[in-house]
Parts: sequence; structure tokens; C-alpha cells
Amino acid sequence: MDLQERDSARFVAGFLLAGIAIVFLPLAAIGIVALVRDDNAAAVATTPTVLDVTLSEFAISGTLEAPPGDVTISATNEGSAEHNLTLEGGPGTANIASGASDEVDLGELAVGTYTLLCTIPGHAEAGMKATLTVAEGATGGSTDHGDHGDEIDYAAMDAAMEASIKAFPATTEGAGNQPLQPTVLADGTKEFALTASIVDWEVEPGRIVKAWAYNGQVPGPVIRVDVGDKVRVLLTNELPMGTDVHHHGLDLPFAMDGVAPITQEIIEPGETFAYEFTTTKPAVAMYHAHHMGQMQVPNGLFGAFYVGEMPLPAGRTISGTTIPADVTIAQQMTMVLNDAGVIGFSLNGKSFPATAPYVVKNGDWVEVSYFNEGLQVHPMHQHQFPQLVIAKDGIPLEQPYWVDTLAIAPGERYTVIMNPNQPGTWVWHCHILNHVERETGMFGMVTALVVE
Repeated sequence: MDLQERDSARFVAGFLLAGIAIVFLPLAAIGIVALVRDDNAAAVATTPTVLDVTLSEFAISGTLEAPPGDVTISATNEGSAEHNLTLEGGPGTANIASGASDEVDLGELAVGTYTLLCTIPGHAEAGMKATLTVAEGATGGSTDHGDHGDEIDYAAMDAAMEASIKAFPATTEGAGNQPLQPTVLADGTKEFALTASIVDWEVEPGRIVKAWAYNGQVPGPVIRVDVGDKVRVLLTNELPMGTDVHHHGLDLPFAMDGVAPITQEIIEPGETFAYEFTTTKPAVAMYHAHHMGQMQVPNGLFGAFYVGEMPLPAGRTISGTTIPADVTIAQQMTMVLNDAGVIGFSLNGKSFPATAPYVVKNGDWVEVSYFNEGLQVHPMHQHQFPQLVIAKDGIPLEQPYWVDTLAIAPGERYTVIMNPNQPGTWVWHCHILNHVERETGMFGMVTALVVE
């Protein structure tokens, strides 16, 4: 090809490229604009909806409605105790101190309803559970403002408190701590039969829950034996899952400790297992499930187990008060504390006003054993009569001491004696105040000592 032909070819090629550019540059521009528009649309679509929610004792209120998409909740705690806000089965805030706030990104939520709750033990059961509605066209408006931002009706609160107190003691179905009588076998063994099952349990008037119970009661029946007794506890499992029984505070052989699968095989539904041992010393103990204990125990699988008697400080003078040399105990009373699961804040499986009062005679000495089967510490306050602590965890104290408020941690047992000597109905309660009172009145861990 000569020089003239090469120049002609270059001209044609350049012309064609220019034409292609003229055709495709506008298309490219259109494509770029479209991509920008798509990116902007995506940015708009993923802009989160932020909902303002208020936490208090014991309620979740505020903005509980959102359009589908990314949802974030800003939670403010206006209560007096720590709370959190959690999407059931999903993310949640940290525990939020009184007066503080925290945010949680719930992620992309489709149209539907979702459960929000506080996961601190007992708080959801006390009322801290709400429904978040995600719907097309929702603007993030509130479906339940509660008292947030509104004038408080103090007169209504006064009336609610008075009505709740006047309802005490309320009658409900079922009673826990019933004495369990043994079958005495030919060799003298005392055999106690327990059946674990799920039952309808009325915690307070009208509030019926699916409790996990021994012999249909919460707490389970009280077991009492003497030192040196041969004991056989037969547990039949009618639950939908495996279980076991740990005898907490008893001196036992390793194989009887009740920790599946370490000391025994799990007791499957429909099976029965025998715990056999000989008691060696006095004890104030408790029995409860160990397998999946975080669920089975708060929901009701617990009971009191006594071996023998705690020695009394007869004739001793303690902090200026002399215990009579001939002191005798007129009544032995059991108080089991709980704060979680379906049972929630309760004494002996019941919430005020359904808690049963303790009735004693004026001037009698009485013995009380506290058992904490919950997940929190509870300072138990008796309004009038000092409590002399004589044993901790079933171990007699060399130096008993007087208190009017006794803090009991999870798993602990304390034994006290009292000498009620003034007639009246004396309040007896946990002194963490939101465990006993809410805006609708008194509830939870409250009872009374009635001195006749």
C-alpha cells in the first residue's frame, strides 16, 4: 500500500471512530445518570427509620410503628432501675442506667409484627413487652405513648395503689410448698415421688402461666427428713425435654449430684430416675433442675429440702437481747424467692396480692428459712420485728446477728428466728422497690406477717 492509500485508510478509520463516539457518548451519559439515580434511590431506600422509645417500671412506650426497611430504636430509660430493649431473637441495647439512652439497629425489617422486650430477669413478665408493627405507609408514629410526655394522673396512681393493697390476700388457684409425705420402704428408706410437668399456674389474680412444676405446684412440695435417714427421690419426667434434679446444699455421693451428663444420663421425657442417699448432717437445702436450669428453674422447677433442725442460740445474749434458755419454735416457715421466667417477681410462686400472709401468735418464737431460686439479689425487710440470723446455707453460725433487712443472693439460704410481740398486719417485702410496686399498684415480692 502506497502513502496515499494509507492516509485514506487512516481518514476512514478516524471518521468511523468519531461516529461511534457521537453515537455512544450520549448513551454512556444516560447510563451514568441512571446509575447515579439508582445509587440515590438506594441511598434513600436504606435511610433508617429511627424510633424513640421510653423504658420504665414496667413498661415500654413511645414510637412502636415503622415502615419496612432499616429500623433503629433510640431507647431512653426513665425508670429507676436498669433496663434494656431487645428485639426477641435479635439484637438489643446494653443495660441502660436510669436517665441514660442507647441505640440499637434492628436491621432490615419486613412487613409484620415483632416483639420488643427487656431481657433483665422478671422485667418482661412484669410488663416490659411490646409489639413493634412494620407496615407499608407507616410514618413512625406512636401506637402507645403511655405517660411519656403527658401529665401524670397522680390521683389515679393513688387509687390504684390503694385498690391493690385492699385486694390482699387475694385467692388464686394452686398453692406451693405443700408437705410431701414419704412412702416408707421395708428397709426404712423414705421414698418421695416427684413428677415434673408443665401446668397452668395462677401467679396473681387472672394471670395464668405455663409453669414447669413438681407435683403440679410452685414451689414444689417441701421435703423433710432426719439426719441418718435413707432417702430415695423418684423423679418422673413428663416435660417436653430432658431434665435432672440437683439437691443443692446436701452432702451426697457423686453419682447423686444430679448434673447430666456428668453424674448421670439425662432423664428423657417419660423416664423415671431414682436419687438414693443417706443424710449425714442437718441441712437447709433446695432441689431444682440443673439441666437447662436458666429456663427450667425460673419457670418453677424448685423446692425446699430440710434435714433435721438448725440449733438455736438458747440462753445467749446477742447485741443486748437475751434469747430465752427454754426457747421453742412455734412455727417453721418457708419463703422461696423468684424473679424470672414465667413466674416473675414472686414469693412462694405467687405475686402480691396473691401471696399468702404468715399468721403467728403474739409472743411466739418463729423460724423462717429464705431460699433464693431467682437470678437477682433480694433484700428482705420485715417491717417491725428484727430477724436473728442463725444459719447461712444450712450451716449454723457461731455468731448469730440481728437484722431488719437481709440481702439474699441467688442460690443462698438463710435461716432466721423472730419474736413477734405486737399485734397487727406487718408488711414483709423485698426492699428493691420496683420489685414490689408499679404504677398500677403493689405487686410481686410482698406479703405480711399477721400477729394475732
